[in-house]
Parts: sequence; structure tokens; C-alpha cells
Amino acid sequence: MTTTQYLKWVKQRPYLQAGSEVHECMHRMADEARRITARINGEYHTAEELRHLFSKLTGKEVSEDFGLFPPFYTDCGKNITVGRHVFINSGCCFQDQGGISIGDDTLIGHQVVLATLNHDLLPSRRANMFPAPIVIGKGVWIGAHATVLPGVTIGDHAVVAAGAVVTKDVPANTVVAGVPAKRIKEITEPGI
Repeated sequence: MTTTQYLKWVKQRPYLQAGSEVHECMHRMADEARRITARINGEYHTAEELRHLFSKLTGKEVSEDFGLFPPFYTDCGKNITVGRHVFINSGCCFQDQGGISIGDDTLIGHQVVLATLNHDLLPSRRANMFPAPIVIGKGVWIGAHATVLPGVTIGDHAVVAAGAVVTKDVPANTVVAGVPAKRIKEITEPGI
């Protein structure tokens, strides 16, 4: 299975069996991601060099206004899509096999975890997985140490408070906080 075939296959949100051809493809992608993230994290790079390395990691060109403060960790890379003017702060971990999409003007805080895989609960099948994408809208701010779980969509201009664990969709223009994350308030701009 190729990376392109995997990316098409995973969009169906199938059950992923350990040891399968798909699982082996994931291991190959993880190996490539480790090589590239080792370069990103191993020494100083200019903003332009980081954009080049992140584009290589994702297989997609990122815009000139993309920002990344290393270290950055991922075990796939090829299923990350970022919009314009996205900033990812240091220490973030993206488990993107299930797909991560980040909208324009989004800020990702220190050590945020985006996880797109769940393991089977049955001990006999624990190594098997369920992939589900994370979709982050435009103008979102995710605070430091927050965790977003598989299948979650975060609406435009929402805020995820520091340390929150997001297990369910977050509506647009909403602030969520806590474990599990709950709605705290709505965001309204004066004059709009």
C-alpha cells in the first residue's frame, strides 16, 4: 500500500487491524516522519527552513506565513493539512494517521496533543485501531497542554482552554475548558 492509497483508505474511518498491510504502511510513514522531525528538532533552523521541512513532512506546501516553534512530534505527517497564517508552538504532538485539518489563522499552544487513533477496548484486539479525523476551523486558539481526541471538530473562532481534554465537537465562537471539556461561554465581538 502506498501513502496515497492509505490517505484515501483512512477517509472511510475503517477498523484498522494490527499487522495488516495498512498497519505496515503506517509504520513506513512513521519512519519517514521520525527522520524529518529529527531534522526539525535537532538543530536551529530559520523560519523559511522550518516551512520547507514541515512541507516535506506533510507532503503539502505550507504558506509563507506558517509558523512553527520546535520541537514538534508526529508519527505520520502525511495526513496533516494546515491553512494560511497557522502557528504551532513548541512541544506539540500530532498523531495524524486519522487526519488533522487546521484552518486559517489558528494558534496552537505549547504541548498540545491532537490524537486521531483509538485502540480497541477488548484486550484480545487492543493493538487494532479506529482512526477518526480532527477538524479545526478558522481562527481557533487551542491553549497549552490541551488534548483533542479522535473525531472532534472545533468550530471557527472557538477557544480551547489550557489543559482541556476535548472529547466532543466544539461549536463555533465557544470557549471550552476542563476534563472533559465543557462549554464555558460564547464569544461575541462588540458591533458585530
